[in-house]
Amino acid sequence: MFFLTILLFSYLQMSQQIQKTTAYGKEMLSNPRLIPVRGTLNVVMNQNVTLSCRSDSGSPPVRYTLFKCNQTVSTLNRPDLTPGLFNLTISSASDIGEYKCKAENNISGGGKYSNSLNFTLLEPISKPVLSSPTSQAKKGQNVTLSCLSENGSLPITYVFFKGRRSISQPVKMHKSEAAVIFLFINSSSDFGTYKCRAENSFCNTTKYSNSFNFTLAEERSHSQPLIISLGLILLLFVIGFALAIPLFIIPLYKAKKSKSTRSSTGLTSTMNAEESANYVTYTEIVRANSFRYCQSSRRGHLLPLSK
Repeated sequence: MFFLTILLFSYLQMSQQIQKTTAYGKEMLSNPRLIPVRGTLNVVMNQNVTLSCRSDSGSPPVRYTLFKCNQTVSTLNRPDLTPGLFNLTISSASDIGEYKCKAENNISGGGKYSNSLNFTLLEPISKPVLSSPTSQAKKGQNVTLSCLSENGSLPITYVFFKGRRSISQPVKMHKSEAAVIFLFINSSSDFGTYKCRAENSFCNTTKYSNSFNFTLAEERSHSQPLIISLGLILLLFVIGFALAIPLFIIPLYKAKKSKSTRSSTGLTSTMNAEESANYVTYTEIVRANSFRYCQSSRRGHLLPLSK
């Protein structure tokens, strides 16, 4: 059994050697290694970086090609097994992506690919902004505070303060979103100055926000709605009265005045008619008395006039 194991191991080694060696005695390249020269993948904007691509074994000359997201970036030729050095400048966020390199010689049959590398862009954070949906609050009310740095490489860690005292645990945000905390306004001491702090891994950058203060909201008394309602009712009454004057009151007044005028005219006519009738009656009485006087004169004696 032991003898068979030795034979199998020898066979595998011979197979690998045959795969690496051609009929002309040249060796195929090993898979290259892609590494940053300075040993870090954390970069900042406009930083120059160098990537090294190298196959440790194989027959030269070697051609190295650098790819970013499967797109060719640059190609280098080496007469020996020295590494290919690729110089890059991180000028925008689009320069952050997956990098690979390929090594090939005349017998590699399509070449060999390296491991992949990804840069992390470090950007200094901007001054965070502390805000709340409301600036007024009253006792017993729940409020929220939001802290956001619009610029800066992720993740960003936020901490909230009241005065110089921390009122929250560090909140680490892996997205460009605001950190939010909830507060309960329990007493007048909760109406103070609030701030927040933001920091990321860019040279341990730390920045503080603007100050934010809650103000005490004036509580409305229960009589205010009643006063407002009465005021509205009075206003509606005045408007209705103003509309009623030209529509109803003035026409009614004119109608009453016209009727009074007609009644006065009729009364005057009646009085004039009565006076005329009395005058006629008086005239007739006078005439009758005159006639009787004349008759009495003829008879030789006078009769008294009737009244």
